[in-house]
Formats: sequence, C-alpha cells, structure tokens
Amino acid sequence: MHDLLLKGGTVVDPSTGLDGLCDIAVRDGVIARIAKDIPSAEATQTIEVGGKVVTPGLIDLHAHVFEGVNRNGVHPDLGGVRAGVTTIVDAGSAGAATFAGFPRHIIPSCHTEIIPFLHICQTGLATSPDIIAESSIDLDDTLQVLDQYKGLICGIKARMVSPALEIMGMEMPRLARRAARESGTKLMVHIGDTEKRYDPTVIRSLLPLLEEGDILTHYFTANPGGVLDGNGKLVPEAREAADRGVWFDTAHGRKNFSFDIGRRCIEQGLLPHCISTDLTVPGRIHTVHSMTEIMTRFLGLGFTLAQVVTMSTANPARAIGVAHRLGSLAVGRQADISVLELREGDWVVYDVLGESLRVRQAVVPFVTVKKGRVFTPDWGPRPWGWEPDVFFPAAASMKSCC
Repeated sequence: MHDLLLKGGTVVDPSTGLDGLCDIAVRDGVIARIAKDIPSAEATQTIEVGGKVVTPGLIDLHAHVFEGVNRNGVHPDLGGVRAGVTTIVDAGSAGAATFAGFPRHIIPSCHTEIIPFLHICQTGLATSPDIIAESSIDLDDTLQVLDQYKGLICGIKARMVSPALEIMGMEMPRLARRAARESGTKLMVHIGDTEKRYDPTVIRSLLPLLEEGDILTHYFTANPGGVLDGNGKLVPEAREAADRGVWFDTAHGRKNFSFDIGRRCIEQGLLPHCISTDLTVPGRIHTVHSMTEIMTRFLGLGFTLAQVVTMSTANPARAIGVAHRLGSLAVGRQADISVLELREGDWVVYDVLGESLRVRQAVVPFVTVKKGRVFTPDWGPRPWGWEPDVFFPAAASMKSCC
C-alpha cells in the first residue's frame, strides 16, 4: 500500500524524459512508482492533480532564510513548502560567527530543506554593509566552521559590493576562493554593486578566479560589475567562464534583475543555468514574490516550460552537488515533488527598474510534497493570492517610468 498517490497530472521532468500524463505513488518518503492509471485503491491518500503540472521539487538556489537573526530573513517554509519549493539554498546569510544559529534554531523549526552557504564575512548579513574592515574576514575561523559543519555547508559566498572592494580589493574574493578550495566546497559570488561606487570592469578580474562548479549569481544585474561592457556586449571572460563549467544564476532580489540586461545576455548566447529569487522580507513584499513568479517571468521571456523546470530543479541540484537525490523524479528517489498550476490570463510583472513584462501564463503553487509529506500553499504574497498584477496598459506604462 502506498502512502500517497498524485493522480492524473502532467509530469514534466526533462532530466528523466518524463513529459505527459502520469501518476506518482509515494511510500516511506520515496517515490515508489511512476506510471499511468495507478489505482487509487493502492494508496492511503490520493490527491487528484488533473490539469496540473507535476515537477521535481523546486529548488531556490538563492534566498535568505536566517529568520530572527538577520532582519531580512524569511521563514523558510513561507518561501519553501508553503510556496511550492521543497529546498532552499541560503546564499550566505550567516558567517562564521553566526552560523551555529542555522542548525540550532532555523533548520529544526521548518519543513523545507535548507542548504546553506557560509558568508566569507564573519557576521554574514547580520549588518549592512557586511565587510567594513579587513578584520571582517577571519579565514582560520571560517575554515574551522566549514570543517565543523562539513556536509551541511554547501560553500562560501562572497559579495562584490562596496565598501568591501574599496577596503580589500580582489583579496576579498581570493580569500573566499581559498576557503572554498581548502574545504572542498563551492564558491558563490554575488555581482552588481548597488552603491555604484566601484570600477565596473572588476568583473574581468573576478571571472578568471571562478572554476568549474562555482556559481555566479545576479548576472542579470544592471548595476556596475555585471557581465556586459559599456557597449552592452558580453565581456569575453563571461563566455570563457561558462565554457569551463561555471554556473550562471539570475537571482532576482530587490536591486539586481533587469529584463533589458537579461535579454542582451540571452541574445548573445549566455543563457541562465539556474533561476532563483534572492528572497528577503522586503523583497517578498515589493519586488520578488515567490519562486513560482520567477518561473512566470522566464516563461514571459520566451523560455519553454521544460527549460524553466530544468532551471528550477535539475540544474540547481547539480550546481550544489545534490543531483544524486534532488532535482529529478525517479523510482527510489526522495519524494520531493511540486504540483503547480499553469494559469492562462493577462498579467504583468516588473523588474527592479520598473520595466514591465506582459505575461499570458502564471505559475501558481498547488501542492508541495517534501520527503513524502504533503503541504498546501498559504494564501500567497499578494492580497489576492499568488497571481501577478492584472495587466492594465496605463498602469504598466506608469510603473515602467518610475
């Protein structure tokens, strides 16, 4: 007898070639069977998901969920299992001096799986700015924490922002790279300086530091330090980084996502491997509302559903080294499953600069399954729920000018 049966949905998982009507049966927290017309009598609980899209559990590669420690931290389940997402990668909210809060207070109090990066700054994002002096980084302490929590911490996070670069220059990302290499973990680097103070050509010095498996996040940023030069052309180091296996993640956030920059990158052949939210408390209120809305944005940009699913499941799983258990649907795999609605309508979404994008399909969470346990979405991040703003030409034009 199965514990759970998801019946009648359209399964979309390019990583395993699944694309069509299928039922998925779950037993003891793992996927027990994937087939057409599995009888409901074979399961203790059956959820009818006809007309819905069933995908591997969504993975948000870049979010901030150090709730109660950092002011901007979202409760993991609010951006996770209650929003269609089974796994959240915390992108360096904590540093060596604060990381113990994750295993002691955050991870035990939620159902969403959290895979954290460790900030190269000792205090992480507890304060802003993060790095205020060379002493903000303690490499020995960072390596000690990486060793202490080996198997939990995914890698090191560095932010190419002011005043860190003015204080330490390229020594800051070099120290982060050293910490990642000595600990055998990955390096994630944030680009885009919202203060607009440092030399935008620093990207050409940064990219050669990144090796296969490292992650460049916010590469759709319109702020200084992005992957486009002053003429809107990709810097050659960006193509070289992609060619040697660096992962490119879009990460929306409050200040680092531009439709125009994104289109230019796409037109020049640098497509995203991963898409993510950079979710924070103020971000969820104002600019980036959910992982499913990020998926909506990329459908609006012309990507296929299969591409969007890959960028939200299999690719982030590979980027953080957990593809052996997450990011795909297969018998024997951990039962992490997202059931989504693909609603037809007329909506509009915005980037951080206020540019509007009209969309005809909106992705909305329906049911989330994490290790076989079923979660339903909360009301949603907007007063009316999960759907984006209704498209009104005058309103969209006005916001794009603001």
